[in-house]
Amino acid sequence: MLQLHYSRRVLRFNFPARTSRGALTEHTATYLHLTDPARPGRQGLGEAAPLAGLSPDHRPDFADTVAGFCREFNRRQLRELLPEEAATLVGPEWPALRFALETAVLDYQNGGQRQLYDNAFSRGEAGLPINGLVWMGDATFMREQIEKKLTEGYTCLKLKIGGLDFATELELLYEIRAVAGPERLTLRVDANGAFSPAEAPAKLAQLARYNLHSIEQPIAAGQWAALAEVCRHSPVPVALDEELIGVTDPARQAELLERTRPAYLILKPTLLGGLRASLDWLTAAETLGIGWWLTSALESNVGLSAISQFAGSYARPGFPQGLGTGQLYHNNLTAPLHIRHGHLHYDPHGPWELPE
Repeated sequence: MLQLHYSRRVLRFNFPARTSRGALTEHTATYLHLTDPARPGRQGLGEAAPLAGLSPDHRPDFADTVAGFCREFNRRQLRELLPEEAATLVGPEWPALRFALETAVLDYQNGGQRQLYDNAFSRGEAGLPINGLVWMGDATFMREQIEKKLTEGYTCLKLKIGGLDFATELELLYEIRAVAGPERLTLRVDANGAFSPAEAPAKLAQLARYNLHSIEQPIAAGQWAALAEVCRHSPVPVALDEELIGVTDPARQAELLERTRPAYLILKPTLLGGLRASLDWLTAAETLGIGWWLTSALESNVGLSAISQFAGSYARPGFPQGLGTGQLYHNNLTAPLHIRHGHLHYDPHGPWELPE
């Protein structure tokens, strides 16, 4: 019979992760371990790491819910479980837990070797291009990050904006473009909903001077009519991020995309309810000619690896994904994930440190 238990690790950042909702110094990851006494040594591993301020399941009762779910799962005495069945066991209000169960089942099904998909990335034959993330902070801190990312060979940078004076943020973009034009460096910005609908047009017009690839979530989520106007008239292509969180009904998803017609979607499996849920979003997007990319949401290397392997099967070749966050922690689980010249690589024969 399949058995499920859990463990936790408090991940600590190398530096405070400054977000639009404050500075984070640590992040808790809960790991699901799927085993079967009849198959000793085989273990499927999944990660649930709800993100403060964003995840619907970042709640005080999350730990108790995980413990209760594991007890109920074991009571069922299941002999087998398919990844697509994980969604039937976990409600949509618990997206991180659903992602963890789904990936634990995928891992277990494929031998418990942390190789969830069979593609060029998971076989170690090809890397995934990723954007270098520049965290919010004071101008000096952000300049240091930008210089480091350029030195490391990134050809795509993503800057968090909205945390500084807007004139200072424009100055940073000017400095970047002075040393790296659009033919050398792709620039993405993420406003995290910092603009009001009234001020968005003027700010987007100023941002457009710097040949930006896209802007994520220029206005706060939940304003569909205003967002549709922004998407229609913005000189910078708009990508939806927070807007997708909590929209789990297929009819509502279709309505959102039809009404707003963004240029891109940002897909975060931890926040959207897993890989299957992300696949549904990207399929709906592609039907309407909307682009997309996958982004991790501060998961440890367990979650990051799962999302990256999924990207290896579905992402457009050569299109940068948002998958470089695992290096932020000084006590991350050791994993065979490596970043070289702006690409994320996976070594299927490399060592894994498993949570206890």
